[in-house]
Amino acid sequence: MEAYTLTDLFAGCGGMTLGFEATGRFRSVFAVEWEAAAVETYRRNFGDHIVGSAIEDVLRFPASDVVIGGPPCQGFSPLNMLGVGLERRSLWREYLRALQDSGARIFVMENVPELLRAPEFQEFAEAARRLGFIVEGRILNAADYGVPQRRRRAIVVGSRIGPPNWPEPDHFPPNAVPLGGKPWRTFRDAVAGLSLVPDEKNWHRSRNPRPMSLERYRTIPGEGEGRFDLAARRPDITPACWLRKKSGSTDVFGRLWWDRPAFTIRTEFYKPEKGRYLHPCEHRPITVREAARCMSFPDSFELPEDQPMTAVAKQVGNAVPPLLAQRIAAHIAALLDASGDAAELAPAVAA
Repeated sequence: MEAYTLTDLFAGCGGMTLGFEATGRFRSVFAVEWEAAAVETYRRNFGDHIVGSAIEDVLRFPASDVVIGGPPCQGFSPLNMLGVGLERRSLWREYLRALQDSGARIFVMENVPELLRAPEFQEFAEAARRLGFIVEGRILNAADYGVPQRRRRAIVVGSRIGPPNWPEPDHFPPNAVPLGGKPWRTFRDAVAGLSLVPDEKNWHRSRNPRPMSLERYRTIPGEGEGRFDLAARRPDITPACWLRKKSGSTDVFGRLWWDRPAFTIRTEFYKPEKGRYLHPCEHRPITVREAARCMSFPDSFELPEDQPMTAVAKQVGNAVPPLLAQRIAAHIAALLDASGDAAELAPAVAA
């Protein structure tokens, strides 16, 4: 069996690395991440080959068969595109430098869907083509690949060894499951085995909501309910800004459904006012462990207990769902196999 070497740029806690390594076909040899908490999480799970610095400070990237990673999405997100400086939106140039230094045959980039329309991406893609890469971008929904979360992301694959391979969806909406397919995995599937009342173990931790927050939770006990139901029943405890805003932000203060996938897990999923993050029946937001399960992180992946909850939540929300990365990685391995010139399987880096 051959192994291929892997470099992870903007690695975060390592969700994408985890998915690639889970195939048994890739071995991570280098990673870079500038947030210290994420660096420590990556190090605990994969080893010491991660550099904790800005990518601009990496003098030279090592040889690798594959480069993966997504530049920070803030510059491409419609939520805050106007508030991000150009220095955050031009990190694709560092990505390009990594491709040149490493001699990578394939790269995989992940970002918000808006990336594919951004002028910075068009410049990057044209520069990558000049290096010999065939570049293709698609918007994939993680739920279509077994992740219990509806999460649409741009995935860009560049290949110097032939047209990119793409995984076909194998999970589908319940009313549209073809012969041989499977229904989307649900929140119920994701949290199976976890107690309704958090047991305070392995990040299945409870929080202490303010009395007003708890009263609001209790006012909307039904699955799928949210701020409009709160306003209709109890305008006296509904924030004035929600009363004034009659449309938009439909998922704010929303409860999840048991038998649907979770909605996109963002970095502040512990705040119900940020989205549909209330538990389907308990009067609380989802826990870090429940969110990690919705991202397809296994419980065995160490999210350090000695880090602040906000730091761990940010790592979870920013990650690439490992199961989606694994599906993509399997097709990347097949493309590399077909091209030949694979490296002999080397000993794994000790975690």
